[in-house]
Order: sequence, then C-alpha cells, then structure tokens
Amino acid sequence: MKKSPYAGCVSKYKSVKTEGYASKAEARRAAELKLMERAGSISGLREQVIFELAPSVIVQGRKRPPLRYIADFAYIEDGQQVIEDVKGFRTDVYRIKRHLMATVHGIEIRET
Repeated sequence: MKKSPYAGCVSKYKSVKTEGYASKAEARRAAELKLMERAGSISGLREQVIFELAPSVIVQGRKRPPLRYIADFAYIEDGQQVIEDVKGFRTDVYRIKRHLMATVHGIEIRET
C-alpha cells in the first residue's frame, strides 16, 4: 500500500493524519467498521461520502461552488442508512453543516 503524503502530519486541532485518514481516531474507526462489515453487522460501507447542501451560486458576479459536506463514513445498519463522522473537535463550520444535513437531507449525523 502506498504511504499517504500526509501520514504523520499534525493538524491545527492536534490530530495526526494516518494511513490516508484525517486522524488516528478516524483510521481506528475505519478498521472497526470494516470488521463489522465482514462480520455482517453492517453493509454497504463507504468512505468520504459527499452530500450537496446548497447549489453553486453567483455572488457579486463571481460563481461560488456548491456547499458540500463530506461524511467520514456511510453504511447500512439494521436496514437504516447511517452517516457517521469521527469528531475530536466540533468547529462552527461543522455545526452549520450538521444543521444543514438535518434540514436539507433529513439526516442526523452520528458522531463518534
């Protein structure tokens, strides 16, 4: 497996990027979810799933890209879709996106 260029880097929130994941906690959770999927307790595991929260717009004559939320994981558990995010620190931007996910998509994010 190719080593991530970000492995060992520390973010401003003191998370260490590991094996292509944003943090050690996210890498650990990915390993847990992969085991759960192999055991059959969850299915359809996907990583880095993109949700559009607002379309692109033109502001003061400049096109702005769509507003997106990227979930760490999405999977099916007990017949229900679960959207999960590994959180060590809840930024203001994340709180807004969590609110928009509930409003726009009717999805409550599971935080681990």
